[in-house]
Amino acid sequence: MSLLLARIARSLTHHWIRGLIGALVVLFLVGLAAGTGGESADDFSTPGTESQKAIDLFQAHSPALAGVEATLVFHTDEGKITDPDKRAVVEETLERVKALPLEKEVSDPFAEGGTISPDGKLASVDVRYLIDPSEVEPEDGRKLIEALETGDRDGVEASGRGVMIDFGSEQEAPVGELIGIGLAIILLWVLFRSWVAMVATLVGALLGVMFGQILLVALAAPLDLPDFAAIIATMLGLGAGIDYALLIIGRYREQVAAGDTPRDASAKSAATSGASVVAAGLIVMLAIAGLLVIGIPFIGKLGIGAAIAVGAVVVSALTVLPIMIGALSRWLKPKKPEHVQASPFFSRWGEIVTNRPWLSIGVGVLLLLVFAAPVTQLRLGQPDDGNQPEGKLQRIAYDRLSAAFGPGSNGPFFIAVDTASGAQNFTADLDKVQKAIADTEGVAQAAPPQPSEDGKMAVIFAIPTTAPQDQATSELLDRLRSETIPQATQGGPLAGKVFVGGATPVFEDLSDKVASRLPVFILTVIGLSVLLLIMAFRSLWIPLVSAAFNLLSVLAAYGVVVAVFQMGIGASLIGADSDVPIVSFIPVMLFAILFGLSMDYNVFLLSRVHEAYNEGDRPRESVIHGLSRIGKVILFAGLIMASVFLAFVTQPDVIAKMMGLGLGLAILIDVLFVRLVIAPAVVTLLGDRAWWLPGWLDRVLPNVSLEGHLVESLDKQLTEEHEVVDSANGHNAPEREPTTARD
Repeated sequence: MSLLLARIARSLTHHWIRGLIGALVVLFLVGLAAGTGGESADDFSTPGTESQKAIDLFQAHSPALAGVEATLVFHTDEGKITDPDKRAVVEETLERVKALPLEKEVSDPFAEGGTISPDGKLASVDVRYLIDPSEVEPEDGRKLIEALETGDRDGVEASGRGVMIDFGSEQEAPVGELIGIGLAIILLWVLFRSWVAMVATLVGALLGVMFGQILLVALAAPLDLPDFAAIIATMLGLGAGIDYALLIIGRYREQVAAGDTPRDASAKSAATSGASVVAAGLIVMLAIAGLLVIGIPFIGKLGIGAAIAVGAVVVSALTVLPIMIGALSRWLKPKKPEHVQASPFFSRWGEIVTNRPWLSIGVGVLLLLVFAAPVTQLRLGQPDDGNQPEGKLQRIAYDRLSAAFGPGSNGPFFIAVDTASGAQNFTADLDKVQKAIADTEGVAQAAPPQPSEDGKMAVIFAIPTTAPQDQATSELLDRLRSETIPQATQGGPLAGKVFVGGATPVFEDLSDKVASRLPVFILTVIGLSVLLLIMAFRSLWIPLVSAAFNLLSVLAAYGVVVAVFQMGIGASLIGADSDVPIVSFIPVMLFAILFGLSMDYNVFLLSRVHEAYNEGDRPRESVIHGLSRIGKVILFAGLIMASVFLAFVTQPDVIAKMMGLGLGLAILIDVLFVRLVIAPAVVTLLGDRAWWLPGWLDRVLPNVSLEGHLVESLDKQLTEEHEVVDSANGHNAPEREPTTARD
């Protein structure tokens, strides 16, 4: 692999104009494909769960209960909402809502049975869209919000919540991305002390992110990728892309300073750092694509989308960067040798860590355990609109509804009853189920059964006494499913035909399914990653030990998220509330991404250590030498990626905050404690055994060189090939500067 990458890089660097034209043509063609592609349909189903059975019944017999919805809330502090002037404002606003595109049902709060609060100061309106969720665009949500805001006058306060309001409230300006890029610019300049190197790194990464986003658009319909995949892909692609470009540009400048010609330096950087990028990128892609084994379409497709983004930045690093090196070679050479020489600080640090390896491991593991300790309090769930920033439409509506009807009104249960032979044949049985539900502890009220138009389904609306995200609500759901409903239907015609649905049950079922598939998912990700590392480093112990410490690093990330969002430690600093449950898919997403990214830095470090070992260093000296060369790069790469992730904490959405904080702090923890403390100490203790592989396994597995020593042995051959090409073109081959193995 190293030799192939070296040939590609050398050719693209030498013929950079042709390479640039080719890259632009490819980008144009992919853009054309994206322009002709269709749109995806977000699939939030959780196959096999009870809530999904309820949704299936709604879709078949009462589509309004299965589609996109919104709740509009009108409140007044003066008089009552039913006063003629207030009522006129509400009715005028609802007429504007009804006139908007998309087929929908809009309830009348002033009709008999309408939703008016007991004190008469609030009116609640349900807007239910009779369309598939895939047909909804953010613009539809924005139009609904604009119509709703016309009712915010004459003593009436208008607010709203629900899926359609969430669509319209999505932040269009890429604030998180811009902050991340700004921090990356500063850190890259500090690392390289060169504006040209900084620009080359950043442009190479951004082109990869752009290529990935275009690919996602082109593949959205064929692969049914969810819209949220683009956000995850941007976050991950930006962080990984900058790291990969940084590694290759940094190694190129190192080789140029050592005396290589630009194309030889480009070939060497591709054969070494480029090979590491391929291995690291594959591990990240495998880890994230492993989300498919969870068995939930939405989560699996998020993984596919993120894997495509990482693949795009890997391809960009291996093709666009050599082109940029060829174009900017005159300015990329470092002006001061100390900018690319081995770091005296990390050389001394390597001596300290390897001098007392057991102590280094002990201190590092202890710190990881401290960060991981809160994970024992992990509670999965779904944050509700009570976690939205104060003053936001959703938060205002949530607080108003909670005050008027109780917190449970923000998350009612939709209990679907299968009455295939006609609801009229089950009147007594339905009434029995409704009474049993109403009498259950934790239920504020349960409405009488409402049959569908075709009579083949009935629905019972039940409102809990507690908020959607409260643990008590989860316990109520379990009680209804395991006790109340089975006892009320036992021996009757409705046994096994009553299903509890609604937002809270959906997320509870999602959590349960994720938990049940987690062991298979973890084993799949670890197994594939270890296998790839064994092939890359021809080592058995290094991959196994790396996987073990990666797991500890992931647990530390979980602990940080729990400490901030559930326990409230520092939550106010990022604009979040305390006692917020962790979104059910966050732990598996964090595991997949962090396990892959941790292996990134692992590959970067070990490839330089292994390179030094192959060149004749003893085990301890190879660690010190490798760390002195790559330590600064790993530190700055980690700081850049952490900055990109942490910038997403500025997003108002609590899920984006969880992802950004969890990923950002976890990267810092992994780099500072695992890569720069524990890993060097472990390699030192293993000694020569670190690079041992059983003979039978060595013969079975393909050999993948990450260090480029195979390229060194064939360097003369590559040079001769170019001399032949240059002679054939009528040019004299330039005299080649000597290549050194080390600075």
